[in-house]
Amino acid sequence: MNKHNIHRLCRAVMLVAALAAGVSAAQVYPTKPIRMIVGFPPGGGTDVMARLVVPKMIEAWGQQVVIDNRAGATGIIGTDLVAKAVPDGYTLLMGHVATNAIAASLFAKLPFDPARDFAPITRVSSVPHLLVAHPSVDVRTVKDLIALAKAKPGQITFPSAGNGSTPHLAGEIFKTMTGVNLVHVPYKGSGQSVQDLLGGQVQVAFDTTPTVLQYVKAGRLRPLGVSTLRRLAALPAVPTIAESGVPGYEVTTWYGLFAPAGTPPAIVRKVFTEVARIVRLPDVKERLDGLGTEETTNASPEEFVALVKADIAKYATVIKAAGLRID
Repeated sequence: MNKHNIHRLCRAVMLVAALAAGVSAAQVYPTKPIRMIVGFPPGGGTDVMARLVVPKMIEAWGQQVVIDNRAGATGIIGTDLVAKAVPDGYTLLMGHVATNAIAASLFAKLPFDPARDFAPITRVSSVPHLLVAHPSVDVRTVKDLIALAKAKPGQITFPSAGNGSTPHLAGEIFKTMTGVNLVHVPYKGSGQSVQDLLGGQVQVAFDTTPTVLQYVKAGRLRPLGVSTLRRLAALPAVPTIAESGVPGYEVTTWYGLFAPAGTPPAIVRKVFTEVARIVRLPDVKERLDGLGTEETTNASPEEFVALVKADIAKYATVIKAAGLRID
């Protein structure tokens, strides 16, 4: 046997051994507490999704799953912690389309590679955004807002969870497609931005349904439009933004679980299987439906990998067309 064949044989043996070790580890996983990092403060959509699935994971596995809110830089700080964590299944990320797909094109420099540094596990949910206004703003429809913004350029503000977040991108796309001048006000998370919206310090928002739907139902925010091409079952009387004079407007946010790249595939599969079970539980599905999720079906690791890659490419085109870039 020549040296080349010996080298190939050694690599094959090492691969089989690694796979066997991964399967063995998955059979007993988890044997200690798991840390689930959320890159945003409590109260926003990403945090809501983490707190929805974590109690069920604890019940199923008998191990603590600790939510660790590491806010900053629009989720990048927390996301980077997971990218650099030991790939053993004990550090997970409740990720977000902003940090795990959009950031790749929006930020000039990232401390991680969204496509290379993570093992996508599963999409937990996908949600629309709602264009909402504080009741003090004299608008009832999307067309009213466009007219007011054109009459008062630069005087209407919209908050977001931070530069590069989906509420920010949703607002920028709206500005590009309508030609209005709205002023963006970045916060450290949607939990903080919505409080200022409720207080009237900012006028309108393009935030996700888990963040603002409860306030719409309570009458504290006025809904103007839905960001998807279909109306929201929870608010059937509220038209889509696309049907309200901005044809083609569509923004969706997904939340999903990630592990560091190199995490044993058997552990990734075990986490996926458990979360897939959790989101189908009647009480969890009811809660997700109540948050305005488009669907509670999740994606296998392979399907989620494909979704992340597709959205990295999709938003690269959107961001270039909108002329957005954050240095």
